Amino acid sequence: MNLWILLQGFGFGATMIIPIGAQNAFVLNQGIKRNHHLTTATLCSFLDIFFISLGIFGGGAILTQNEWLLALVTLGGILFLIFYGIQSLKSAFDQQQASNDKQAMLRGRRAVILGTLAVTVLNPHLYLDTIVILGSIGGQFEGSDRLSFAIGTILASFVWFYSLSIGAAKLAPTLSKPKVKKIIDLVVAAVMFLIAFTLGHNLQWPV
Repeated sequence: MNLWILLQGFGFGATMIIPIGAQNAFVLNQGIKRNHHLTTATLCSFLDIFFISLGIFGGGAILTQNEWLLALVTLGGILFLIFYGIQSLKSAFDQQQASNDKQAMLRGRRAVILGTLAVTVLNPHLYLDTIVILGSIGGQFEGSDRLSFAIGTILASFVWFYSLSIGAAKLAPTLSKPKVKKIIDLVVAAVMFLIAFTLGHNLQWPV
């Protein structure tokens, strides 16, 4: 195993994963609520294993060569991002109800798993980052070097999601204060709408 290539994979993986998006916002919120946050981090990490491996070891061609599939995935992601953004706005401007319904907000493990799957699978950036970009970079290596690059990117995913989840849970007393939570919800909503707008602007349907 080539340590230098593994570190390259870690760096490229961190660059793709760390920028805030729907998935990171979901992990952050679950951590603040301390609501099955480790389950959320684990599932996100294992989903990344699947998609990163798919891209690096050649399976990404299924998506990149099917323009209709890519367009439909993007459209589904846009709709989900708009929905998530609206939910964040409602949470930001309805703090009193959010406080009264605190227990109702804590969802069961099954609901959290389904939410994690939705925010991951319906996220077009996931496919672009892991399958297209990381896949094209990792595909340039051969044999054990390709495996080293894949392991590096996967390690970046585990380190980031667990750090984000555990960090949010540790800082929950501060991050869950009404004013701080409102700011977080507004930032998340803005990011979701911005990503949705960007995806919609660049969406092209096959002729």
